[in-house]
Amino acid sequence: MYAKVTSAGLFGLDACPVLVETDISRGLPNFEIVGLPDAAVRESRDRVKAAIKNCGFEVPTGRITVNMAPADLRKVGPIYDLPIFLSLLSAGGQTDVDFIGDLFVGELALDGTIRRIQGVLPMAVMAREQGFKRFFVPAENAAEASIVQGLDVYGVKSALDVMNFLEGLKEMAPHPPLEFSPEAFRETLDMADVQGQAFAKRAMEVAAAGGHNAILIGSPGSGKSMLAKRLPTILPDITFEEAIESTKVHSIAGILDSEHPMVTSRPFRAPHHTISSAGLSGGGSIPRPGEISLAHNGVLFLDELPEFDRQTLEILRQPIEEGHVTIARANGTLTYPCSMILIAAMNPCPCGYYGHPTRPCSCSPQYVTRYLNKVSGPLLDRLDLHIEVAPVEFAQLSSKRKSESSADIRARVNQARAVQLKRFAGTSIRCNAQIPAAMLQEVCVLTQSASKALFQAFERLGLSARGYNRILKVARTIADLAGNEEIDLPHISEAIQYRSLDRKYWGSE
Repeated sequence: MYAKVTSAGLFGLDACPVLVETDISRGLPNFEIVGLPDAAVRESRDRVKAAIKNCGFEVPTGRITVNMAPADLRKVGPIYDLPIFLSLLSAGGQTDVDFIGDLFVGELALDGTIRRIQGVLPMAVMAREQGFKRFFVPAENAAEASIVQGLDVYGVKSALDVMNFLEGLKEMAPHPPLEFSPEAFRETLDMADVQGQAFAKRAMEVAAAGGHNAILIGSPGSGKSMLAKRLPTILPDITFEEAIESTKVHSIAGILDSEHPMVTSRPFRAPHHTISSAGLSGGGSIPRPGEISLAHNGVLFLDELPEFDRQTLEILRQPIEEGHVTIARANGTLTYPCSMILIAAMNPCPCGYYGHPTRPCSCSPQYVTRYLNKVSGPLLDRLDLHIEVAPVEFAQLSSKRKSESSADIRARVNQARAVQLKRFAGTSIRCNAQIPAAMLQEVCVLTQSASKALFQAFERLGLSARGYNRILKVARTIADLAGNEEIDLPHISEAIQYRSLDRKYWGSE
């Protein structure tokens, strides 16, 4: 006999229907799974047979062939256990349930319990787009799948519960839709914790308002990491569309949990400097999102930048420009989004005190040069803001004066972002850092004095075309924070300040 049940498969961030076909014919007992399955899918045979027996059904005998179509798509993971279970019972004549219009995913334990899986949200999006009415998922994934409106999501705990519900022996209500409510960054951090550093905090505000990348350079203990870790607390509220994008990436990576089934605050990722190229950009034999994609719509913080492997850092250059990373493998090419704010921090030399006002540097000039050159010019050129974090003086540390809170800064950032969203309505651009070169002249209108100052800076600093464009984008953000439509002299002057630090340490662009 023949039966078919629809499931889903993943390819990058996208899901597609997978038809699980089962045929049981006469012959010597045999159980084959075809359709390009991986090892986890082939092992479904033993899990499903044990689950059928322990749920009180009879394991079909004869020659069993399970085909997964389309046959040219690699089937990965244990997500097909539940549809194989159902198709075997149907093909064996133990149920006459019609599975049309339903989608099933789930890993089975040997007793028929359904376990949590990865990548449910992209599958739910696909199910709605393909016109499926009901989506059966593990109970722990139900909240995540219920983000998608217009689809009845059933969170099931065991395969027996699914059969009883489909045969009308048990009632089950769809999981209530998950309400989206953006949250503040969950960590108990605040910009008010940072004493002094008015210049650096202002630069962080500009970075948050315009989505700009930045590098923090300063001696040990000056507050670089404190500033970077508090950047998420002043970022604008995440939108529903951004939350869906980030949740899909986190779902595929398997780092969501039942308590937080949706990404409702901007991600913050801070990988260790020993991370591999694949860990940062994504990859593996079955390509998975890397840290730059997990930071999508949030912040990627690279502390001790020169300690990262040079080849690993160079991978960042193209994703920073394009906002996505492409992973090519023999069986296909996948693209993951990575539109994030990159914040890098580093010491100016191995001992950390090169250029310090009071403490002498113990490094030789050659050693300092070699250390700084671990960060390439092309990568440095892609960082909009170059910020020197000066040592904090005793008077600032001991001051009882309350610093400005993250909530106050965030209010200004939200206002600036609202201006940008209105300006770029109808386009895919969300912030000033994403302005394409073709729109710069239209969007970044300079006053005469600002234009003159930019010309002088271009000649004096020997800026590249990329450096010129990035100064304009940063100046546009500073003007937005000030509520000005035109970019005036104070705005362009501040933007130029953020672009000149590399001359002090690297000497040239």
